[in-house]
Amino acid sequence: MTSDSQDAADSPVEPPDRSKYRLLVVDNEAAHARAMTESLEKVGYVCEVATSGPDAAALIQRETFDIIITDMVMNDVDGMKILAMAKERLPECEVVMVTGHATVPIAVEAMQQGAFNFLEKPITPSRLRAIVEKAAENVELRRQNTELMQRLDERFGFEGIIYTSKKMQTVIDRLRRIAATDATVLITGESGTGKEMVAQAIHQNSPRKNKRMVALNTRAVSENLVESELFGHVKGSFTDAVSDREGAFEYANGGSLFLDEVGDMPMSTQIKLLRVLEESQITRVGGNKSIKVNVRLISATNRPLEEMIDNGTFRNDLYFRLKVVTIELPPLRERRDDVIPLMDHFRKMFLRRHGKPAAHFTPAVTKKFFSYDWPGNIRQLRNFVETMVVLDTDGSLDDDDLPPELIDDAPVEGEEITPPALTDGSMNFIGRPLAEIERWAIEETLKLTGNNREEAAKLLKIGARTLYRRLDQYKKDDDDAEAKANATD
Repeated sequence: MTSDSQDAADSPVEPPDRSKYRLLVVDNEAAHARAMTESLEKVGYVCEVATSGPDAAALIQRETFDIIITDMVMNDVDGMKILAMAKERLPECEVVMVTGHATVPIAVEAMQQGAFNFLEKPITPSRLRAIVEKAAENVELRRQNTELMQRLDERFGFEGIIYTSKKMQTVIDRLRRIAATDATVLITGESGTGKEMVAQAIHQNSPRKNKRMVALNTRAVSENLVESELFGHVKGSFTDAVSDREGAFEYANGGSLFLDEVGDMPMSTQIKLLRVLEESQITRVGGNKSIKVNVRLISATNRPLEEMIDNGTFRNDLYFRLKVVTIELPPLRERRDDVIPLMDHFRKMFLRRHGKPAAHFTPAVTKKFFSYDWPGNIRQLRNFVETMVVLDTDGSLDDDDLPPELIDDAPVEGEEITPPALTDGSMNFIGRPLAEIERWAIEETLKLTGNNREEAAKLLKIGARTLYRRLDQYKKDDDDAEAKANATD
């Protein structure tokens, strides 16, 4: 390894922390390996040295490295074998090959096999550091992408969908079964029920998760531009088409396309969409060339497509193409058990977003949220919680922070609020033992109060100690029943 008088001047700008990358330097010549290691350690990298191919192979088997710099020509185990082992054992690792002039063609072959780059001897410190710096940038980018995918999994994975109700559990079970397939999916439900979130979750849990998901709301696009947005256009195809432009299908190629409000699509576009689904190819507006596309289509609507078919405003053949699998999202008023978990989720989210100190809902507000019919569903609940968090000044999300809709919806004085679960058929009380009805009332009231036992006791008009005794007895009964069932099995 030669010296370089311009070393300091030619060195790239240091990243914030080179010590977070683990490097393995492999070379039969111990002096050459030591010189490379010292040059890299001088600027902050953490290096391990192997002075033979077998030693390097052993290290790769038992340890993890971000970057490997290996000589091409070595006895027993050469650089190509080291590359193959690294790609199998450490697929995220970048491998830099060190070669003499005579082995440059082999180094090029190594890059075709997945090597990051190669260094030709003699090596200057600046050249070595520059190549390693680029490799480190690749490693960092991959780490950031992995972190992003993890955040997407948290946000859009099934674990990111907030629910406790049996209705949503049924939906999630269905989603888990279809996500791994390539089936076309139609999501139905009222506005604000979370159709786009579900579409994201399907994509994020599918084999296409590392490809794009493109969302297009057909209602938000003017009728004469829907086809251009979907299929793209060629220059001059209409007044504002000043250049060629790819549409949503091309942009989402290999991934998923989410068409929201598909019921609002013009009839002429429905015909072209049907052809795309049948032939897996599109033609840009004003163009003649067919372009193959590989896209999973997920569509959503809050409109009654069957009625639209009867009225002649939606194509029957397209409908059956879109609904290979159907997911129906229940409105929030039919999944009231999810109201309180959603309240808490949005409370935490907006406290962080707006930099507000800790704040909590009072039982009175929780009761109003639980009793409200939520015509705007989850979107409305989210907006209400954000409004309350923004308006709050005392850390108590109480009546004074409520949006007008909930204030106006409050019952008149003396009017009792009937717990929704009493009227939605979730339990038939007639002929049931009083102990069962009492347990149901206690458990539902605990949900209403966010598991605040003292507040639940007040609402039930029983002593706190009585409530605690009842809960202990329920736990004992459940444990006994489980033990009996296990013994029977």
